[in-house]
Amino acid sequence: QGRGSAANSAVCYCLGITEVDPENGNALFARFISQARKEPPDIDVDFEHQRREEIIQYIYQKYGRHRAALTAVVSCYRTRSVLRDTGKALGLDLDLVDRVAKSFHYWDGKQGLLEKIAEHGLNGDSHIARLWASLAQELMGFPRHLSQHPGGFVIARDKLCRLVPIENAAMPERSIVQWDKDDLDAMGLLKVDVLALGMLSALHRCLDLASQRRGKPLIMQDIKDNDEPTYQMIRQADTIGVFQIESRAQMSMLPRLKPAAFYDLVIQVAIVRPGPIQGGMVHPYLRRRQHLEEIEAPTPAIEKVLARTLGVPIFQEQAMQIAMVAADFTADEADQLRRSMAAWKRKGGVEHFRHRLIAGMIKHGCPEDFALRIFQQLEGFGEYGFPESHAASFAKLAYVSAWLKRHEPEAFLAALLNSQPMGFYSPNQLVQDARRHHVNVLPADIEASGWDARLEPDGERPAVRLGLNLVKGLSRQAAERIEAARRQQPFCSEQDLAARADLNRHEMDALAAANVLQALSGHRRLARWQAAKLPLKGLLRDAPINDTIQPMLLAPTEGQDITADYRSLGLTLGRHPVALLRPALQARRFVAAATLSGDYPDRRLARACGIVTGRQRPQTAKGTVFVTLEDETGHVNVIVHAELAQRQRAALVQSSLMGVYGIWQRHQGISHLVASRLVDLSELLGALPTRSRNFH
Repeated sequence: QGRGSAANSAVCYCLGITEVDPENGNALFARFISQARKEPPDIDVDFEHQRREEIIQYIYQKYGRHRAALTAVVSCYRTRSVLRDTGKALGLDLDLVDRVAKSFHYWDGKQGLLEKIAEHGLNGDSHIARLWASLAQELMGFPRHLSQHPGGFVIARDKLCRLVPIENAAMPERSIVQWDKDDLDAMGLLKVDVLALGMLSALHRCLDLASQRRGKPLIMQDIKDNDEPTYQMIRQADTIGVFQIESRAQMSMLPRLKPAAFYDLVIQVAIVRPGPIQGGMVHPYLRRRQHLEEIEAPTPAIEKVLARTLGVPIFQEQAMQIAMVAADFTADEADQLRRSMAAWKRKGGVEHFRHRLIAGMIKHGCPEDFALRIFQQLEGFGEYGFPESHAASFAKLAYVSAWLKRHEPEAFLAALLNSQPMGFYSPNQLVQDARRHHVNVLPADIEASGWDARLEPDGERPAVRLGLNLVKGLSRQAAERIEAARRQQPFCSEQDLAARADLNRHEMDALAAANVLQALSGHRRLARWQAAKLPLKGLLRDAPINDTIQPMLLAPTEGQDITADYRSLGLTLGRHPVALLRPALQARRFVAAATLSGDYPDRRLARACGIVTGRQRPQTAKGTVFVTLEDETGHVNVIVHAELAQRQRAALVQSSLMGVYGIWQRHQGISHLVASRLVDLSELLGALPTRSRNFH
């Protein structure tokens, strides 16, 4: 899938590089071809993320390792890494070093190193503590090591070593240059990015599975535009697993923006970004979309530029067009403005154009306050904003993935499970969401499962059979041997399975722990007992132990089964863990997510409790932390303001099961719990292993 302005050109559309029809776009020619830049247009193409290595090796084979090499990346010390390395260098106890390092998060910054060290048992006034903090502070931001860019290539006409020093990478059949992308830009060397996108892998698999179910090919071009059930699902923020609009920030925007057409999705993808948020573009756009505010357009030229976005500049191309029509910038000068906005790591780039932009807009009839407001919005692009063409590329994938989730939910789930790791959500969350949408999910079974999840006939709609790829400790090669042996004839015992599939004791135990061997041995305790009796490889491999004494092993309890499922598969098809705790939680007056999201009154005191599945602290949120809790009925979105986050930091960052006391708020279809108190209830989960997506 093509990305960016050049990839959305008519030529790229005809070549099949992009699916975005340029007739429906607003591509600005100067956005990607500028006479002043004296360089070819920047065309970014995303490949399926699980085929990235195939593309990399193709480039090496085509150009040769003497002409092509990957770009380097200079990794610099951050808080955790600098604490670990300096602590080890000073000979401190490794457990202490680990505790101190783990207590820091990216948003803590450099402040308070000595206080943090003292919190974990080391005397803050001691010489060693002060030395540790001093060394860590001094090395912060210093280059630590050289690593390789995931897909940035330098390709030379002749021998690359004549231009830049190169070396062998750690991975076989790879070369790497010793400069990073900034060095290459400074020297004027061409870099080609081999980008990868997990959703492309998932869409490919989903279309293949849907084609098998339908009995005829289904390709992206077959998906009809403006499908109302799809947009209805999007407006309800039912978008777990959907590309780009699955994050919490996007899901909270969907019921307010109410997308009803493709261009609405283009704006939706672009507006929930640091640039538009910092530039104050979000609320004016929403108010105008809801007819609560009039659209301002002081001149016909600016009205034409901003008509599609209700008078608010949301895309980089609009900033360039405003500069050209309202401030007399040439196309090349407007491109320089865009490049200053795109250099979002280097602050102050747009400030150089302040006087000329404002003076030019006033000269062309714009009121001064309007000109100042437009410039402030353009400054926001310095915090990362999207070009319209880029947003259109992503919006296309967002719509296709939403359509598949709505009309092919079984294939969509199986494809996402087979394309991990990707996205915001773990396999457990994806399965929980699919089951709430009435998708029948069958367990991994030695008699039916392959490596990947697959669809099985199950009445009117198929069922999703979990694959062996979820079993921790099992390799793909082992799973393929199991499938090959099963095609010859079914397995009759664990010994038969181990012998014919050439499985060792570790692989058999992994299968038994995941309850995959239930059809052969019974419950997982019996299966693990049988796996433990298998002989090791060697002369006794074909000499099974004929033990006639079968121990009386009790079947695991429901709670033990759920814990074992999480430990071996990362998910369970049994009851949600919080369902088992519901009586204890009701005694503490905690309310289920479904009750809150139903008709629970606005601005009423409420209590919620669930497994923490995500913590986010956006830089635009001024210290506010957004927490997502999951129980057996759904999700609860929690807002933890900066003061409470600081005061109850331990409960906020360490809880696996969190109880929240607060005030329930509901507005324009968006509901959340504003926390006033946090309680760590992780002890109720016992040994249940959980995972959350933290601070991304």
